[in-house]
Amino acid sequence: MADKSEAERGEDAKVAISPSIPFGNDTVWADVSSLFRLACNVRPEVTIKGTSIMIVKGGDERDCAIIHIAWIMEISERFSASMFLVSIPSPSFKTHSSTFRNAVTLMFFLITYKTTAKNIHCCNLATDLRTDELISGENFNLFAAMSALEIMDPKMDSGIVSTYYSVDEAIDSGAAPIPLSFDGTVDIQRVIDIMDHLLACEATWHKGGSLAQTVFSCIYLLRPERTSSHALLHSFCRVIRTTCNTVVSAVSDARTNEEEDLFTMAYGLPLKVDGDDKCLSILHAVEETISRQLKACKAPLSKRKVLEDVEPLQTNLDLEEGFCKAVLCRLRFRKHLYHVVTCMRRPQGKGLELAKKHIISCLCELDSMLKSAEFLRDHCACGTLEDGVEDKTTASGCQPIGFDSTLNSRSAAPTPPRAIKLLSWTKAVNYFQKLLHDLDIICSYSLDPVFEGALRFVVDFQKFQPDLVARAYIQLLLVQEGKLYGREPMFAVICRAALLPEGAKNHDVQKNETVGQLGQLLISLLRVLCTNTAWQRRKLGKILQDWRIIYVQSVAGIAGIAGIAGLILWVLELAFRKEFGDITNTSTDQNLCLKICKHILIWVEEQTYWIALRFLVLGFELELYSTSEYCMVYWYIYVILIKLAEKTHLKMMLSNDSSRRKSKKKRDFVKDMGKDYQIPPAVLLLQCYIYIAEGLMMMLASLRNENKIFLCLGPFNTEQERFIQHFELLQKACLPDHASYFSFRETTAHARFSTLSEYNCFKDAQRMAKELRGNFANDPERMAELRRIEQVAEHNCVALNLLCRLGTLEPSLKISFEFIHHPHFAVAAVKRS
Repeated sequence: MADKSEAERGEDAKVAISPSIPFGNDTVWADVSSLFRLACNVRPEVTIKGTSIMIVKGGDERDCAIIHIAWIMEISERFSASMFLVSIPSPSFKTHSSTFRNAVTLMFFLITYKTTAKNIHCCNLATDLRTDELISGENFNLFAAMSALEIMDPKMDSGIVSTYYSVDEAIDSGAAPIPLSFDGTVDIQRVIDIMDHLLACEATWHKGGSLAQTVFSCIYLLRPERTSSHALLHSFCRVIRTTCNTVVSAVSDARTNEEEDLFTMAYGLPLKVDGDDKCLSILHAVEETISRQLKACKAPLSKRKVLEDVEPLQTNLDLEEGFCKAVLCRLRFRKHLYHVVTCMRRPQGKGLELAKKHIISCLCELDSMLKSAEFLRDHCACGTLEDGVEDKTTASGCQPIGFDSTLNSRSAAPTPPRAIKLLSWTKAVNYFQKLLHDLDIICSYSLDPVFEGALRFVVDFQKFQPDLVARAYIQLLLVQEGKLYGREPMFAVICRAALLPEGAKNHDVQKNETVGQLGQLLISLLRVLCTNTAWQRRKLGKILQDWRIIYVQSVAGIAGIAGIAGLILWVLELAFRKEFGDITNTSTDQNLCLKICKHILIWVEEQTYWIALRFLVLGFELELYSTSEYCMVYWYIYVILIKLAEKTHLKMMLSNDSSRRKSKKKRDFVKDMGKDYQIPPAVLLLQCYIYIAEGLMMMLASLRNENKIFLCLGPFNTEQERFIQHFELLQKACLPDHASYFSFRETTAHARFSTLSEYNCFKDAQRMAKELRGNFANDPERMAELRRIEQVAEHNCVALNLLCRLGTLEPSLKISFEFIHHPHFAVAAVKRS
């Protein structure tokens, strides 16, 4: 052991030989004080004894850290000069000093040494090791080094020092007293603070926090038996625990959370406790008691004698009414919220109407909670607040008792050690208001049995940017027991989407393996559309290949049913219709099975292009495209829209063909062949999108060709490489056939403003959108979409006319593309700088 004077003089400290190092009379001399001095920015006193290093700063025992050296690499005597490493993987110390926490983050020391006859002299490697040099050994590699560095890192080390080592220690230390205070007024103030802080914890958990670090940082929830003597706190803890368990179950069943999401991890926490199924009855009893107390304090003097037997909520009668109102609105909010999350889990949407009523009650109680905040701040137990209440987790602004976010880091191993920032109480209230509004939209849905209606509802719902819980409940509504809303079998949904007759859903073709796989793909699509935008886009890109495979299998199925001759006949028929617009059916004797397969095949192709379109437009919402890439993106959207409109039109043609054959005699049917066929409004709406996409593509191409702006130039990726990066998944699925970078270049290479001035796509889109208003007069969402299309077309038309008139842009003119009217179609803005 080296004495203190040696360390102070900066001389080498002697360390006893480790058994792993050749021993004998030789000794190891090491000076590590300079390393700690670099880390601490002080000169600590260093004492080395055996295999431990003790650091003492200023003689204060609280600032003492004992670091156990785990192992020392063996020294090879075959070399006259080598290196060895001291690793510190698991320190066992307790300190509140940030200086020493920083010091021990230097997890290992690299020391060079020289071998002599009697001893080994070590020097500080900091002066010998050059930049970018890495020391590795047979039993120590980069992974081990990185793991060592994680120790004592507050973001990574779950064993880092916390206030309490266990729940029992926290309780024994008085962190969660029962009662909360012997003063009744202080007691009720503290209970309200706990209620508010739990609301902030719950909202933070919903937004992605860990359950162990948010809601279950409450010691009263971790030891539910302790609150039995405090009726108010006991009933509140029971209902919030049961609500959390219900929400965890809903999100787990829906699987709308990402794989690494912490939301559903329970960490062995007491989410289920005996008697929680009676939480509402207990809460109702407490609510009735406080309601009587409120009624008593509001009663006139003549009636108060009758109510004298009612025990007040706290000791200060002047504050009784305010505290009763504050507690009641919080209890009633918890009660109604529990009803909402349970009613919405009822099968086949049977609880939606009741849930909607409870949502209205929840919103009313949240308003009452906000109104009570001023009263609580004026009479808070912690005195006047200097910092304000904007970032406080309680309405009163006081710090609640009975919480420790680090408490579960030792009792629950998977608990992340990273400290999280809780939402403020005001933000938590705002979160629940938005959540309830989102759930109200779900409850107001009419459960449209048409698959297209369900898709539109989910896509429109995602525009409100719902959080995880709302997205979980919409998925649970859409898909139940492998059926749409738990009512409609998937084959019946497919037949209705493919515009087949009602009797087709009972056909034996549903037993076909490919049809069964198609039903599973439909369920997967609905679930994917309920996820967050980023995850949704990734999953949509991956399932495109599955839909393309199903299409190929469907073609093979038709060939098996009708034979090759029947398949060829049908293909020729479709080609004839495309060329001449004839809607007659040249193969009237085909059986029902072939007819079902044909309709489903066209619908599968239509749906595949819809998924591809959704995949492309989500890139705008996620801001994945740069302005220089808009041209290629709108080109791809343009070609996808053309195929989607074609398949949608073909599907409707087949449906109209079948229905008209049933309603008319053969002679009348032949007479109608010469009449003009009216294009369905849904196809015309797609045509509006086609005009807009084509106009933007050609405008951007002209700017690139004539003005040399918005070019895909960069030091890393060529334009072709960017094209592949953005559209690789579409290319793998051959969507559409023969679409490639060279097709894009061929389409846009000769674009000029002189050509665009003669054929203005934006004018056509604006005209068609106006004409379609009458067709969608009863559809508010479609009417709003038509208005957005008109605005995009109008503004782009003005910008295009200006660009055509100017020819070459002046240096003072700047052009940009903004998404001010539509989330997916940009508007060109020409401004003078």
